[in-house]
Amino acid sequence: MHQPQPPPPAPGLRRQLSQLSWPEVKVGAARAGSTVIWPFGAIEQHGPHLPLGTDAMFAERVCGAVLERLAAELPIWQLPTQSLGFSPEHSGFAGTLSLPPQLLLALVQAVGADLAAAGFQRLVLLNGHGGQIGLLEAAARQLHAAQPALAVLPCFLWRGADGLGESIPEPERSQGLHAGLAETSLMLHLCPDLVGSTRQADGRTIDPPAGWSLEGKAPCAWLSHELSSSGVVGDPTGASPELGSELFERLVSGWQRRLESLLRSDWPPKSPLL
Repeated sequence: MHQPQPPPPAPGLRRQLSQLSWPEVKVGAARAGSTVIWPFGAIEQHGPHLPLGTDAMFAERVCGAVLERLAAELPIWQLPTQSLGFSPEHSGFAGTLSLPPQLLLALVQAVGADLAAAGFQRLVLLNGHGGQIGLLEAAARQLHAAQPALAVLPCFLWRGADGLGESIPEPERSQGLHAGLAETSLMLHLCPDLVGSTRQADGRTIDPPAGWSLEGKAPCAWLSHELSSSGVVGDPTGASPELGSELFERLVSGWQRRLESLLRSDWPPKSPLL
């Protein structure tokens, strides 16, 4: 029996995968280099002045701005933001919601398997929450092992743009880990009505042993209540919307360049085992 062919995609550019029909998804996934980007965040305390969804909002807004700048012919679509994440370091502060690590691993595995079955060739995990970098890297490797035809790229939002450090002075550049100058400034630029007036810097200044750090090349696991009574690890008092605008432009431009490079490449390499 003759099988009816799906209709061609409707005119107009729609980057949100959830807004496409199944025939549009089928056509899009079959394109060379078809890519899905999935923003990740968290629902966790961000001090007394920033909203719980800060990380998710940043990932979603940067992702949306990047997709608006990419050329229309590039085959990339966005999944709805995964706002709930892995945040045990912020437990004890009201509002923090943390998924078990095995649940987040299973979520990435399940969604990735369906994307691979649809024919998509790449999945970019654009993560805005520093506390789940390692977990999503493990999830990506696990997914790629199970679905070798699907390239999986786990990315941290704040590592994807050159020159960010130039905008943030020391010691905040290395010690402003959470709800400090950078995050507060970026939120003042994006959603100033969500930034409270109580901005304090009460983080402890106790340094880890020589050669170690709270984050970086030789990190120590830490809990936010060990470092701060307010949940702030850093100094947000000098935050400004002007700095936030500068940081946003650097983030968007940086990720635009990286995604353009990926989308115009032949990555991933073809395995001889496939």
